[in-house]
Amino acid sequence: MLSALPGRTVVFAYPRTGEPGKISLVDDWDMIPGARGCTPQTCAFRDLFAELKAAGAAHVFGLSTQSNEYQTEMASRLHLPFPVLSDEKLALARALKLPTMEVAGLMLIKRLALIIDDAKITKVFYPVFPPDRNAGDVLDWLKANPVKD
Repeated sequence: MLSALPGRTVVFAYPRTGEPGKISLVDDWDMIPGARGCTPQTCAFRDLFAELKAAGAAHVFGLSTQSNEYQTEMASRLHLPFPVLSDEKLALARALKLPTMEVAGLMLIKRLALIIDDAKITKVFYPVFPPDRNAGDVLDWLKANPVKD
């Protein structure tokens, strides 16, 4: 799907956003390096969405291994103006050899962002820290590296 999209695409990946009313996968989730901050990262992309588009992003997607059903609910709850993709079976993560981590028996994608120009990955942001600054870093890169016509 991503390989068929024309223009510049931004995909930001994260391990897992919290589910309201449910306990964390593990008690010490916030102590796992790179685990904490998925919702702030996602909300930062939401808040900068118009600027990302103005800077040349034709498409913006979130990505995690959580189910499609959960992604749809989360996108609605957080008022996201972009789709959030589910890689529940890790097909994309394996195809692109994305970094992963195992928590509570689940394989999760580590936090990163990709810039894809006409089906070619042209920039990778990894590692990403702090998570809530990822969208701003991507925006700065887009502004400094405009799409070539």
